[in-house]
Amino acid sequence: MSEVLILAIIVAAVLLFFNREWIKNRFFPDRQKNYTIDDQFNSDKREREKEIDRILSKMGKNGVNDLSAKDRKRLDELSKM
Repeated sequence: MSEVLILAIIVAAVLLFFNREWIKNRFFPDRQKNYTIDDQFNSDKREREKEIDRILSKMGKNGVNDLSAKDRKRLDELSKM
């Protein structure tokens, strides 16, 4: 019986070791992703660029006339930033 208990403890320790990053993120999440104003600015800039790329790829596939009014308006807003 004690061998089974020792084996279970070893298996649990190994599983905890290999899943330590998931456990850390699950139970101790990072409260603040952006630590400085520059980090926040860069994060916002990357998000804007991703959205612009999405709209431009849609426009490249279907042409400018197939963009919805919402996409045209958003592209215009993003281009002014």
